[in-house]
Amino acid sequence: MRPRAAALSFFFALLILGSCSEAPQATPPDTSARHERIVTLAPNLAELVYAAGAGDLLVGVSAYSDYPPEVLHLPVVGDAFMIDQERLSILDPDLLLVWHGGTPAHVVDELRNAGYNVRVMRTNTLQDVALSINAIGSLTGRQESAREAVEEFTGELDELRSKQVAKPGISVFYQVSRRPLFTISSGHYISELIELCGGTNVFADLGDLAPTIDVEAVVERDPEVMMASMDAGDDAFAEWGRWPDIAANRYGNHFQMPADEIGRATPRLAQAAVSVCAALDEARARRGAG
Repeated sequence: MRPRAAALSFFFALLILGSCSEAPQATPPDTSARHERIVTLAPNLAELVYAAGAGDLLVGVSAYSDYPPEVLHLPVVGDAFMIDQERLSILDPDLLLVWHGGTPAHVVDELRNAGYNVRVMRTNTLQDVALSINAIGSLTGRQESAREAVEEFTGELDELRSKQVAKPGISVFYQVSRRPLFTISSGHYISELIELCGGTNVFADLGDLAPTIDVEAVVERDPEVMMASMDAGDDAFAEWGRWPDIAANRYGNHFQMPADEIGRATPRLAQAAVSVCAALDEARARRGAG
């Protein structure tokens, strides 16, 4: 399997795991200690550590961690499902950061029972990203750099949001996977990005974070825009051609978003938001010309 395809499969597995399995509760930071040896068990968490200004304290990462480039030189301790206990022991971290909804509860329990200080970080929403950066800042004594990163992130989103106010709404279907067919609900940050850009997620009302749906539901809700990650491949929307009357097909509104930016809950979601807004602007223009 190609590295990019493997990373996509891993992200998809974690997304579905988070939507349908028991997840450990997010834990607040303990500001009584300043941690100096951090291991992260999800790629986005490594990026959040760097965003908080604590990248120099990171001593180990999970599989598929590739941003910023500095993490490529760090030891890999496994992934959300399997941990190399020997390597983890050698690294001797005083803080393990795991992903709420991505790391199974039993793995968290096993790590805690082994004596590790485990902190569960929730990163489902845009606000969660900001809160996680600030939490890491508190855990590492890097509060000031974390605060600056959060201000930059939220400022970029607020500026972009302010430019969408007068734009007409448009309905959007975001396709996480074709087979099985998964989408996202209002609880997911991608749905927030769509809303920030003046769009409406046609499956926002569903309960799970990443609900499974059927083709008939998409046809019935008749989205004006279809979106997917670039990792989905050039044929991401090919099968929808069998339903030419779907509004998105009539207007040719099929858009693929930059995979790394939209696939991880990090400050790079501000860049993803720019891409989403640009796509919806183009979709509105096509709708108007249709």
